[in-house]
Amino acid sequence: RWTVVGRMADAALFEFLHMEMVAELWSHHSDPGPGGQKMSLSVLEGMGFRVGQALGERLPQETLAFREELDVLKFLCKDLWVAVFQKQMDSLRTNHQGTYVLQDNSFPLLIRMASGPQYLEEAPKFLAFTCGLLRGTLSTLGIKSLVTASVASLPTCE
Repeated sequence: RWTVVGRMADAALFEFLHMEMVAELWSHHSDPGPGGQKMSLSVLEGMGFRVGQALGERLPQETLAFREELDVLKFLCKDLWVAVFQKQMDSLRTNHQGTYVLQDNSFPLLIRMASGPQYLEEAPKFLAFTCGLLRGTLSTLGIKSLVTASVASLPTCE
């Protein structure tokens, strides 16, 4: 029972910390236009990248020995996503040419925003950290990547 309560507390603390990081970056950048927003997104992505690298460095040796990209992506969708968000990714698709699409139908960092479509334009700032987290973990596992996120309807993201 303690484990469930502890995980719920961890999830709530992570969501609160993430929300505060986003709010802080958006309240203090001097350029409210696209340039300032791009810089804030870059800062969040960089923070996520460093966290992803640190997570990757703490992975068990057998995880670091993945031979195929697809195995690494499956690991991200299952194990890493559970460790960070207490749930598995809902879908993983590939074109078998190096492009992978990961989909979460109820992404925890977007659930509170899902009450109305007017929040859709706010979604990118709540995804930048996670894009960096994935890119940093992939980097530690030896895969250079470009990670982008898109949201067609809240709280689903790809």
